[in-house]
This record gives sequence, C-alpha cells and structure tokens, in this order.
Amino acid sequence: MTAPDSQEGLEAQIAQWRQYVQRRRELRTTDADELEDHLRGSVDELVAAGLSHDEAFLVAVKRMGSLDELSREFAREHSERLWKQLVLTGAGDTGTVADSRSRRTLWVMIGCAAGAAASIKVPELFGQHLGDDGVFYATNIGLFTLPWLAGFLAWRRQAPRVVLAVLAALFALGAVAANVYPLGEESQSLVITTIHLPIALWLVVGVAYVADDWRSPRRHMDFIRFTGEVFVYFVLIALGGGVLVAFMFGTFEAIGVKPDTFIGQWLLPCGAMAAVVVAGWLVEAKQSVVENIAPVLTRLFTPLFTAVLLAFLVAVGVTSSRIDVEREALILFDLLLVVVLGLLLYSISARDPFAPPGGFDKLQLALVLSALAIDALVLLEITGRVTEYGTTPNKAAALGENVILLVNLAGSALLLWQFIRRRRRFAALERWQTGHLPVYAAWAWIVVFVFPPVFGYV
Repeated sequence: MTAPDSQEGLEAQIAQWRQYVQRRRELRTTDADELEDHLRGSVDELVAAGLSHDEAFLVAVKRMGSLDELSREFAREHSERLWKQLVLTGAGDTGTVADSRSRRTLWVMIGCAAGAAASIKVPELFGQHLGDDGVFYATNIGLFTLPWLAGFLAWRRQAPRVVLAVLAALFALGAVAANVYPLGEESQSLVITTIHLPIALWLVVGVAYVADDWRSPRRHMDFIRFTGEVFVYFVLIALGGGVLVAFMFGTFEAIGVKPDTFIGQWLLPCGAMAAVVVAGWLVEAKQSVVENIAPVLTRLFTPLFTAVLLAFLVAVGVTSSRIDVEREALILFDLLLVVVLGLLLYSISARDPFAPPGGFDKLQLALVLSALAIDALVLLEITGRVTEYGTTPNKAAALGENVILLVNLAGSALLLWQFIRRRRRFAALERWQTGHLPVYAAWAWIVVFVFPPVFGYV
C-alpha cells in the first residue's frame, strides 16, 4: 500500500485534482496543463522548504485559490470562449475532426429528438388518442422520450454491446410494467406507477450516461449533476416554448384561425418529448454555461428552503397539529424532501472537494437536519395510520420512500457534521450519495412491478 506522504501518493493527489479541473468546460486541456505546472512548481518549492509532500500539496492548492476564481480568471483572459460555447456545438473546438464530430452529434441529436416527438403520436395508429386514453399515456410517458435520450448518450459514449443490451432489456421491462397490469383511472396503483416508472427509467438513462466508466463513483456523481442540469435546461426550453405558443395563438387568432387543435395535439406533446432530448444534448454540448448558473441557484434556494422547513417545524410545535398523510399530502411532502435532497446533491457535485468547510456547509447541515425532522414526523404519521386503518398502495410506497430518504438524510447529516468538524473528507459524502442510486432504482422497480398485483390493482 502506498504511503500517503510518498511521491506516488502526491502523484495520485495531483491526478485527482486534475480530474476535477477537467470537469470545468471553461478550462481547456492546455489550461489544465498550465495550472498543473504551476501546482507542481509550488509543491516543489514547499517540499524544498521542508514540508512533507502531503502538506505541500494542500498548501499549494490553497495558494492557487478556488477553481471558480481560476475559471473566472481564464474567462477574462479568453472572453471569446463564452461566445463560442454559446454559438457553436463544439464548445470552442476548432479542429476539423472536432468540428466533424460536433456536426455528427448535432444530427444524431436531431434524429433522436424527432424520434421522441414521433413516438408520442405512433399510438394513434393503433387507436389510442391523447385526449381519450389518459391511462395509457400516463403510464407510458417516460417510454416515449427516455429511450431516445439513452440512445443519444450511448452513441456519445460509444457504449459496448453489453450496455446496449442492458438498456434495451430494461426499457422493454418498463414497457411491460406500463401495459400489462389492468389499472383503472381511479386506481392508486396507476398513480404510483405513473410516478415511479419514469424515475426507474431515468436511472436507466444513467446506465447509458456512465457507459464509458460505470464503475467510477465520480461518473455517478456526474450523472447526478447531469440530472439537475437537464432539469434547468428543460425548464428554460419550456418557458421559451410557452412564449412561442402564446404568440402563435394570438397571431393566428387575429386572422380568424384557431390553432387550438394543432397546439394541443401536436406542438405541446411532440415538443415536450423532443425537449427532453434537446436538454440532454445542451448539457453535453454547452455544460459550462449552466454550470455557472446552477451553483448560484443552489446557494439562493438553500437558505430559503431552510427557512421554510424551520418555520414549518416551529408551526407544528406551536399548534401541535398532526400532518395530513392523505395521497396529495404524501406526494407534496415527498416532493419537498426530494427537492431538499436535490439541493444537497447539486451543491455536492458543484463543490470544490479540496476547499475547507465553510458557512454554506453549516447551512446545508441545518437544511438536512430540518428535512430529517420532517421526514421522521411524516413516517410516524404514516406508521400510525397503517397500524390503525391498514395500508394502501400510496401509503406503502410513501412508507418505503420515506425510510430510504430517512437513511440517506441521516447519513448525510452525520457525514456533513464530521466534515465540518474536519473528521472526514468531503469525498465520503459523495460516495454516500452515489451509493444510494441503486437503492432508488430498486425501490422504483419494486413499486412498479410488485405493488399493483399485491394490492389487487386498486
């Protein structure tokens, strides 16, 4: 085993640092080379002054400053890069091979987006209609677009055949889950399938995303960040699409033409399916643009959500009110906890792992502890209702999800506390979060496949 203070240990630390640097799309390979040269020079000077390799590395990284500051410095020196990233699909690549690859990527994306848009209309050839067959479209919504996004990512990663076979098998399994069970419009099993199947299928997309290095925890964390960035881009596309629809409706209505049918039956459903693929492509092609936005959003909403959760806990204590655990309330509380977990995950993925603990880490700990307290209250209410009145598909699914979230939040709180106290490295928190991805996937598939027949499809 390599001693932590040896030359080999130093090389391993520098390699880890460079891997983190290369995640920043603002910095080219030549920039990373320049930064590494500065880092090595500083380390050599400190070692010559009598510091150990490990101490010299930590001091040298601290002297260089945070990666955000370095990125801003390079952006100022090379301001033309931002325009290239915004306008060109290759994020600044200018070589013939890189341009050719970027054009191929663009056309593959267009083909996949068109496939997703067409997929939601194909069922009409077999007698299904969007306005009349809500159960079919609700359960199959993820199957119209996510296989196309997974196909695009698998092409980008040059996924091996075994990965392609796994993807095909899992999406086929999803199609079976969506269409085999007799679920009525008032069925609770329909609700939980509609919610959980897209989650399970999104984690199948994660298999395509990490196809080039599926064993790496860092790639798993990259997929978590990819998930948040796709959401940001999709919302932006949806806002722009809303403006387009408003202008289309107004201008055509002004000349006596009502585009209601075209908008409702074609533009909105097809556009929504295609937008998921486009959002995924945007994250891949122009990642550095949203990388500058998303951390700002997490820093903005983390204190706001912390304040809301603390206020809720105070209100529960003052009023002695019990939490309503009916279906809508369960979904609301689960969404709230998922948003909190999302804020934590995204801030983790965007954080410099070498930076020391600071005030924002303490704020995140307060957020996690507040969410943990609320999760415990919800679990107590669900357990009490199940004991008194028996279980339902909704309550059983919520019970399992809240137990998983409770374990995740409790572990996150402990690791954050230890990191703030400088007893654990930040990497331990990253490994804890990425290790839960298979747990979420397994639970989603269990809810989709096992719950409907167990509860009699009610």
